[in-house]
Amino acid sequence: MLKQAIAVPATAPAPSAWALASLALPMLLAALGTSIANVGLPTLAQAFDASFQDVQWVVLAYLLAVTTLIVGAGRLGDLYGRRRLMLAGIALYTAASLLCGLAPTLGWLVAARAAQGLGAALMMALTLALVAEVVPKDRTGRAMGLLGTMSAIGTALGPSLGGALIAACGWPALFLVNLPLGLAALLLAWQRLPADSARADGATRERFDVAGTLLLALTLAAYALAMTLGRGDFGATNLALLAAALVGLFAFGRVERRAATPLIRLAMFAWPVLGAGFAMSALVTTVVMATLVVGPFYLSGAFALDAARVGLAMSAGPLAAALMGVPAGRLVDRHGTAGTSLAGLIAMAAGAGVLTLLPTRLGVAGYLAPLVLITAGYALFQTANNTAVMGGVAAAQRGVVSALLNLSRNLGLISGASVMGAVFAMAAATTDFATAPVEAVAAGMRATFMVATMMVVVAIMVAIGSRAPRQTTVTSKATPCGRPGG
Repeated sequence: MLKQAIAVPATAPAPSAWALASLALPMLLAALGTSIANVGLPTLAQAFDASFQDVQWVVLAYLLAVTTLIVGAGRLGDLYGRRRLMLAGIALYTAASLLCGLAPTLGWLVAARAAQGLGAALMMALTLALVAEVVPKDRTGRAMGLLGTMSAIGTALGPSLGGALIAACGWPALFLVNLPLGLAALLLAWQRLPADSARADGATRERFDVAGTLLLALTLAAYALAMTLGRGDFGATNLALLAAALVGLFAFGRVERRAATPLIRLAMFAWPVLGAGFAMSALVTTVVMATLVVGPFYLSGAFALDAARVGLAMSAGPLAAALMGVPAGRLVDRHGTAGTSLAGLIAMAAGAGVLTLLPTRLGVAGYLAPLVLITAGYALFQTANNTAVMGGVAAAQRGVVSALLNLSRNLGLISGASVMGAVFAMAAATTDFATAPVEAVAAGMRATFMVATMMVVVAIMVAIGSRAPRQTTVTSKATPCGRPGG
């Protein structure tokens, strides 16, 4: 039985625009690093005389580094100081961006992208965790909404900015553009983030769980590779990697139960807000990924749009998420997390449900309207969910819980790209979408969003079933977040 304790007091200072900017800019950089490189893969293949299978590691190396290392990064911040690790993450990301831009070989570029991903893991893991130290509790929702907006802007800006940079300056500009942004972020964080304070709870005397961190990293790497290798062809290698991930997950659970100072206190998942928050985040991000995977094929196949117009249409979703971020934060601060989160999920279910019935005669606008509803609902849900989860976490565990929230999002993106892509191809009964008839592409789209609707309905059921009193946190060592009681 989990103990209920008094809420963490809102001891953070009045919000500073510059302090919030010092968190928002790293979030923008991390999202930009994910999205900007994809558009450059054809150019990189020509520049290094490499195959697509080889140059795709420029994207995979970054994704794998973030996914596998983010939880360890969050825990390091809890133990050794979040400001210190945030500065290290920004510095590493910026330096690795320079190495990417100067890469003489593809191997050098892939290694530099992995280092860039480690810097991004540190930034992503600690940004949410530092919110409580920058803004008072009654403005947490607005801060979370701003961070969500910056992430959406980075995702939306990447392809268009990347294409313009390649045309004007060549492929190195994809990475060198991070230098001025990274230096600005480093300066802001150095000047505006509050100093790390010595904790009275003994967290700084705990040992870092090296064994658990390595085992979790290998497990996540196996899963990510199982979902991404083969470009949709799920063969023997993918099955072997998936089996390795399952074995690794089981072994990780055993190691963590026996560890004196585990990387993740498994009891935290018994607290409804945390366990449900992670599960819902993974589910709805899978749905959002479906719009990115299926959308281009549907728009080009059903309406014969060229690449430029497909890109323009696809930007409607991230733009809606970006515009919804700050208003979502205000709604969370005014009306609470439970109802706002549920409203976001209902909007997502409505948008996905409409897409299962969508006739092609409604044209591009008929597709974009429910797409905007899905992404705006996602922004509303994400802001409320992040606020709910981070608001109930003891100070000593904010880094690792923030990392787990970001990990759940990454796992949803990885799973969505593979699973939803497979559903689309299976329902369309083809893998050659360039020559597929309109009816086949439309059937694939409807089937994909039928699965997506069911996923959101499951998330709604989880949200309703996990209703728990807010304004509580966990303080006993027997409780999920593991902070000593007092």
